[in-house]
Amino acid sequence: MNVMVPLRAALGATAILSVACAACEVRAEDASPWQRDAHSAVRLLAGSRSGAVLLGGVAIQLQPGWHTYWRTPGDSGVPPRFDFSKSDNVEAVTVLWPAPRKFDDGAGGTSLGYTQQLVLPLRIVAKNADRPVTLRAAINYAVCERICIPVDANTELGFASVASTEDGTLSEALNAVPKPANVGDPNPLTILDVKRDGKTNVLVDVTAPEGKDVSLFVEGPTPDWALPVPKLVEHGPPGVKRFAFELDGLPPGASADGAALKLTLVGGDRAYEFNVNLN
Repeated sequence: MNVMVPLRAALGATAILSVACAACEVRAEDASPWQRDAHSAVRLLAGSRSGAVLLGGVAIQLQPGWHTYWRTPGDSGVPPRFDFSKSDNVEAVTVLWPAPRKFDDGAGGTSLGYTQQLVLPLRIVAKNADRPVTLRAAINYAVCERICIPVDANTELGFASVASTEDGTLSEALNAVPKPANVGDPNPLTILDVKRDGKTNVLVDVTAPEGKDVSLFVEGPTPDWALPVPKLVEHGPPGVKRFAFELDGLPPGASADGAALKLTLVGGDRAYEFNVNLN
């Protein structure tokens, strides 16, 4: 049976579909298509366009049981690498890193990274705030289960939305980035003291809420420092959690005296980042 649809109704339905598709296109512009491999997927996210400094993100999905790495991978692993040099109207891009978690690396060591899904926020500075911005990213990262597999992805995304549908996702990712803090700050989770114990050992005293699992990570002044993951001392001073690490993995010719270290303290849903000079 043929059903006759009045021309006006048909035109109205076409207009509704056109508006709906236009809305789909606007939403699609806030995120690039997923670039998929056997065990993960990656894409770019764009925040709202306002001013010369923009917020974006790199979203990564991982299959269950697989992980990827933090900017400092720990005892083993490789950190993600990003090349934004082919972008249009982009002066600089800063990658921000949510607090990582610890993994057994399968060889008696500890690796640092992420599981399931993550968003790495990007702070993007435009060369000209009045011109279009297109971010192009060449991304190299590793996905690991028992073995590690390198992944290379190339993706691009324009920043056009006055109000992006990804703003909530990017805000949540920003909240997971450790907040700047100073040793001795009166926070429930904080570093109380950092001191040398002899020439090669460093002790870090931490206060934390009762019942919270606490992790501490340390980075040297340059990426070629490979300091070990601090370990919790079983019998520390009363009322504090004491971590210790050896001054091992320094580049040839480097000295620990006065070195600028970055300490990341993670406890529950809070994380803080401390910059200290080692005395």
